[in-house]
Amino acid sequence: MYIYPLKKVYMAKSRKKSQKKEEMSFLDHLEELRWHLVRSVLGATVFIVIAFLNRRFIFEEVILKPKNPEFFTNRMLINVNAWLETNFGLKTEALAINQNPLEIVNIDMAGQFMSHLKVSIVAGLIIASPYVIWEIWSFIKPALYPHEKRQATGAVFFISLLFLIGILFGYYIITPLSVHFLASYFVSSEVQNTIKLSSYIGTVTSVTFASGVIFELPMIILFLSKVGLVTPAFMRKYRRHAYIILLIIAAIITPPDVFSQILVSIPLIILYEVSVYLSWSVVRKKKKRLEAEEAGNNTNSPKIENE
Repeated sequence: MYIYPLKKVYMAKSRKKSQKKEEMSFLDHLEELRWHLVRSVLGATVFIVIAFLNRRFIFEEVILKPKNPEFFTNRMLINVNAWLETNFGLKTEALAINQNPLEIVNIDMAGQFMSHLKVSIVAGLIIASPYVIWEIWSFIKPALYPHEKRQATGAVFFISLLFLIGILFGYYIITPLSVHFLASYFVSSEVQNTIKLSSYIGTVTSVTFASGVIFELPMIILFLSKVGLVTPAFMRKYRRHAYIILLIIAAIITPPDVFSQILVSIPLIILYEVSVYLSWSVVRKKKKRLEAEEAGNNTNSPKIENE
């Protein structure tokens, strides 16, 4: 018994490797998939080890940096605040974020080691993501038809690019805003914040990784449009609803001030509009292809002469 998608993958590969066009068994397909996964794990492991060995740089220059006043985003917002005050007489405390260095403590015996291990794994997976995506694509690509391969040209590049852009956006924009808000929020002056190392790292990694996934929205919509689950008409009809959802997402992952929410919601709205355009492009190409096929069928169909 064959599973259709795996069968397509192997049939495509067997045509290239053998003139007999023999079909592989289901176990052979699993073996092929297993080697792609093994290479992906090995590639990620290499970067995990590299991240683990560079502990000082990973923690002091990457993970712990957003909480300090000298972090790039924190300095830029202070400069923007000074520019607004100089030119327009406007000054807002919302832009002065993370100006008081946050003190972080560790209260677990193995807390620092486990945090080191966790951060190394996350960093290694992020850096290795283009290679892992390429391995997955290498397994799927032989199953596609020629026109599908042409349409999917550059898929690995754009998936990796959007993910990495999302990671950078989450790290440089959302993370410092979230750290400032959560660290400075209090329910009472009698309660002092003592931030655990694991809690801080969890916030930084989850916000950054979630941003990378959100930035894959155009590619997800592109795939759903190709399989017919999403249409541009549907996305245009519910555009207002989508905007409200995006604003809610921006409000959840950012501090409760207008500037932060606008700063985060604008890229999300742009991603949605790009997704609408991609969906429209897919539907238009499908329509043209169907029209060309119908025209070809009409041309090749035999003419009936009147007797």
